Amino acid sequence: MKIKAAADEFLTSRRIAVTGVSRTPGSHGGNVVYRRLRERGYEVFAVNPNADTVEGDPAYPQLSSIPGGVDAVVVATAPRHADATVRDACELGITRIWMHRSVDAGSVSDTATQYGRQHGATVIDGGCPLMFGPASDGGHKVMCRVLMLFGRVPRQV
Repeated sequence: MKIKAAADEFLTSRRIAVTGVSRTPGSHGGNVVYRRLRERGYEVFAVNPNADTVEGDPAYPQLSSIPGGVDAVVVATAPRHADATVRDACELGITRIWMHRSVDAGSVSDTATQYGRQHGATVIDGGCPLMFGPASDGGHKVMCRVLMLFGRVPRQV
């Protein structure tokens, strides 16, 4: 599936968990994604096992603790945590998973990507949901084109 189609499908989700959001937000990628999705009308859930609140909202220790579940998850943790998150998502029936990556290593784990796809999930292994559709802005769109050239945003998932 081409990245645009996968991104469009992901962004049809209304309830999205963002893992790896920080208690001290600054410009942490997970927090930027969390805030923008919330501003754009998505129902977002912060996942951080070490926080009670993030960005003024309740935080949840794991995906399974979110009341009513979610339709999709953005993984914005270190790659070493992505495998467990993707396993948890698949066990919960979450089939839309986005592993965030910008100019740095991001959250992409090859083993997590393979596991998710083998278990029926659409796994976007790089880039950012803010580069596409209703969540995007001009800066993220330009960044998407540049990062696609360097393989940080996949063309196919």
